[in-house]
Amino acid sequence: MKNLLEVEGIHSIIRNENLSVALGGLPATECWVELWILDESREHEARDIIRKESDAEEQAIKWPWRCPYCGERIDGQFTDCWQCGEPNPEYKNRDEY
Repeated sequence: MKNLLEVEGIHSIIRNENLSVALGGLPATECWVELWILDESREHEARDIIRKESDAEEQAIKWPWRCPYCGERIDGQFTDCWQCGEPNPEYKNRDEY
């Protein structure tokens, strides 16, 4: 998310990036990684960018599928069956694959 904001010219910092080693000694909420926007006047713009990216990531999640050729169950991010090598018919005619 920090990189996305930087591309848009919104400068930010990441805080608590290495505090996970302190879990147990500190409350968990004190160890959460935080993204801080340096220019508060751009907070709404930054939130919109982050929201759009989160929505896009959610839509990119693909469900597992079963190969119609051999019956193998395949995780959703794969377009070809790892058992028999046949492509998922849903992706067979798409240019991006």
